[in-house]
Amino acid sequence: MDFMRIYLILIVACFSVNLAVAQDGGSDQQLAQHYYANGEFDKALVYYDRLFSKTPSKYNFTRFTECLVQTGDVKRAEKTYKRQVSRNSQDQEYKILFAIFYEDQGQQNKAEGIYQGLIEDLNPSSISVVQLYNAFKGQSKMEMAFQTLEKGRKLLKKTYPLNHYFAEFYAFKGETQKMMDEYLDLIDYHSSYARDLKRILATKIDFSEEDSKEYRILKNALIERTQKNPNNTHYADMLTWLFIQRQNFSAAFVHVKALDKRTQAGGRNVFELGKICLENKDYRTAKKCFQHIVDGGEAEPYYLRAQNAVLNVRFLQVTTLRNYSQEEVTETITAYEEALDRVGSSAASLPLILEKTYIQAFYANNASQAILELEEALEIPRISAIQKAKIKMQLADIRVLHGDIWDAALMYSQVDKDFKFETIGHKAKFKNARIFYYDGEFDYAQSQLDVLKQSTSKLIANDALKLSLLITDNFGLDSNYTAMTWFANADLLIEQHQYNAAYSLFDSIIENFPAHALGDEILLKKAHSLQLRGEWSKSVEVLEELLKFHATDILADDALFQLGDIYENNLLNPDKAKGYYRELLFNHKGSLYTVEARKRFQKLRGEGGPLIDETIDNP
Repeated sequence: MDFMRIYLILIVACFSVNLAVAQDGGSDQQLAQHYYANGEFDKALVYYDRLFSKTPSKYNFTRFTECLVQTGDVKRAEKTYKRQVSRNSQDQEYKILFAIFYEDQGQQNKAEGIYQGLIEDLNPSSISVVQLYNAFKGQSKMEMAFQTLEKGRKLLKKTYPLNHYFAEFYAFKGETQKMMDEYLDLIDYHSSYARDLKRILATKIDFSEEDSKEYRILKNALIERTQKNPNNTHYADMLTWLFIQRQNFSAAFVHVKALDKRTQAGGRNVFELGKICLENKDYRTAKKCFQHIVDGGEAEPYYLRAQNAVLNVRFLQVTTLRNYSQEEVTETITAYEEALDRVGSSAASLPLILEKTYIQAFYANNASQAILELEEALEIPRISAIQKAKIKMQLADIRVLHGDIWDAALMYSQVDKDFKFETIGHKAKFKNARIFYYDGEFDYAQSQLDVLKQSTSKLIANDALKLSLLITDNFGLDSNYTAMTWFANADLLIEQHQYNAAYSLFDSIIENFPAHALGDEILLKKAHSLQLRGEWSKSVEVLEELLKFHATDILADDALFQLGDIYENNLLNPDKAKGYYRELLFNHKGSLYTVEARKRFQKLRGEGGPLIDETIDNP
């Protein structure tokens, strides 16, 4: 028992001693930093001397030697440097610090001797060269860093490329041409660097700037190298990439055609560019890309895919831009019919059938023929259940257009039942809820929408939430629900493209219920109907009116987002679009559009600048 008591006492005593030592060390560090920060170097010296003796770290060393210099003991500082350099012969930074010490004392010759010795004694290994370069750079000795790279290039010859470090040095010096040349020389060293080079250059060039110096120099350098080395396709690929970054797709098309021919890619590069053009809504150039492949003949490996893509571009031009004549609509339908005559009706050609019938119903005023062809499509052998559901969804949409809303409701219900846990099933449930909303069955529609608010599809959940809020905020505000019923009827008329009849109902609401909360909803629906007709400027006027009279209402963020979208994608005024997206982000932080508006703002702002104004996140 006595032995155990003595043992415990010894442990506690040892712990106490260690704690006291630790506390003493911590106290020395705190006092040293305190006196150093106050410029009391003589007092700080006492503590840094003790700390450096116990722990000869680089931090303690630099503080200790600086205190020696500040208190006038330069000789001791020099001896300390010599001893530390000797003890750490492989650490180049100590030698550089020693040279800087000599520079500070006005002994430039000794400093130069150390610098040149480091460079002359450089080992012929990439690690040694890069370490010394970084050591010089870390002390802002850029000329010495450059001499290190030059010596390293002679020593390493072709075994290791130092281009990245040379380019970094030239960027620091503002010598853009030399920087670009170093980066492009990496492709000559090995073509595998091309992918990394695109990533690096994307951080060096502000592609949003109309005529940046970096873009101009890189473009000219690539054109010159492409002309001098026509067999090196990597330069041509880089040039195409550059044009794509600037969204100069027409120039990219010229170069990618030549690249495709030289590499015998069979249209692959042109097809990929076409897809990029589609993503960026440059339908004109996308169509050129796909048509180029089609014009090459049926022997081209991408012929069939390009043929379908040409039709898809026509479809998007009509349904997205909505800038078309009836003659163009007819020509588009004829092109689909010719393609379907060639390939026949099958599961593989179903996308063409769906696109063709959509244009027939919604843009050619021929819903009856579209319904007939879709009903025939349901009988195509070996189509999948999901393909049948897509046909039914389009049939139902067209029946709504045609005025057969309860036939449409039946089809929506079938898809909802068959795909209860799939996105298409949720979409069908939402559209079915709208049928009851159109018919004035607001309570039942609301019950269906409440279920859809939890949908895994964010788009459907948001649509359900907006329609639910519309009903909640406006249903029952007048004693006989007349205004809401008229509004729902007008909404259906817009879906059926009966715009004048819809406007008459809207006018009736305003005339009979002048103070009704539906005022902003009516303006938003009018703006939407104008967009369906491709009347973008008139839609802008209506949305601006909404913001003028309902700036603090719940639909202000909808108006701002739609204005940004119209200016970005239809009126092609990115500066105006940025303004509306920015206002949405700044003044409507809880909006459902925040994520998408931020993404679009960042894209329009360009990768070279700050992603978003600080004021948007921190007003």
